[in-house]
Amino acid sequence: MSAFEILAVVISLTAALGYVNHRWLHQPASIALMALSLCLSAGLLTAAKLGWMDAAPLQALLDRIELDQTLLHGMLGALLFAGALHVRLSDLKEEWLSVGLLALVGTLLSTVCVAGLAYLVLPYVGLPLSAGECLLFGAIISPTDPIAVMAILKQARVPRRLEIQIGGESLFNDGVGVVVFTTVLGVVESGKPSVRSVLGLFSREAVGGALFGLVAGYCVFRLLRSIDHYQTELLLTLALVLGGYALAERLHVSAPIAAVVAGLVTGNQGREQGMSDVTRDHLDKFWGLVDEVLNAVLFVLVGLEFMRLTLTRTTVTAGTCAIPIVLLARWLSVALAVRALAHRGSWARGSIRLLTWAGLRGGISVALALSLGNLPSKGLLVTMTYFVVGFSILVQGLTLERLARRFTA
Repeated sequence: MSAFEILAVVISLTAALGYVNHRWLHQPASIALMALSLCLSAGLLTAAKLGWMDAAPLQALLDRIELDQTLLHGMLGALLFAGALHVRLSDLKEEWLSVGLLALVGTLLSTVCVAGLAYLVLPYVGLPLSAGECLLFGAIISPTDPIAVMAILKQARVPRRLEIQIGGESLFNDGVGVVVFTTVLGVVESGKPSVRSVLGLFSREAVGGALFGLVAGYCVFRLLRSIDHYQTELLLTLALVLGGYALAERLHVSAPIAAVVAGLVTGNQGREQGMSDVTRDHLDKFWGLVDEVLNAVLFVLVGLEFMRLTLTRTTVTAGTCAIPIVLLARWLSVALAVRALAHRGSWARGSIRLLTWAGLRGGISVALALSLGNLPSKGLLVTMTYFVVGFSILVQGLTLERLARRFTA
């Protein structure tokens, strides 16, 4: 199949599943699309095992799509930029310490906690992993996904402060998570880790990405301010996202962090000082549509990736064990952050339980797991990641609103 035919198939399937949800299910789009595509994958696999069809063409289609490359080196920049556009710096300024603790310290702590618990538990199910492989799994599964969470929390009308904290954390820890994963993967592949090399790689990626995003965003802001033609201004923002993301990767700095910072500059300084009302309206509608379409496609692709899993009794057991491991690590990282700032009164009632349960994992974790190359334990890590992502979206996502209403009633 050509690239155009693959795109046509994916978009058509996404549209069909989206129609089914809107017409009959009425669930949050991300949750429903993943559930429907999972059911479709399971049905196709069952049909293939019964000899009713050949699954090879479908496997070949997923191979051509390459979700890890498509997301990490394409869709992610647009998704993060679109999310950052609507974040007000004034809100982040109020909650910068709590958001920073959750996004940076919380992600690092979650990575270590997941790694330690996996290293202790997995040998009991006959799947001992090395310390490096456990760290990789911790880095893969620690970034949270804001897509489904924010829609649910708005429906439940949680306190605005908690909404800012969860949204800010999810926005920044995608970039932090990718940097942590890249750092850990580099250490595992080199086999000669040192504190200096680890800190150097992390600093170059994170700080370099933030500076690059700031400079690129400011340059585009100056261009936006010099004209008043919304078509050209939208093209400039597209160039900022696509061209900036590609250039950041070439410079070996964190492209996700650059996209977030560029989005914040455009959504605040650019929106307030560089755009007319007409341009602002078109910018919001355009990037809102891009965000919704890409997220819909992403969750359908994540559901279809189920067809590539190697399911055995051992891997299913490991995947099942990974769910409480990740939840416990999330609870520990959140609890420490909340306790550290308890004296500031920065947390709403039930914050620990809500933040723990709202830590949904999504497509970025699946993409990171699929990008492991020829690592011997890749199949196991992908399966464990998939079990956690599936549980968080389908179980946590569907019960989060009920939990949130308990603390807002």
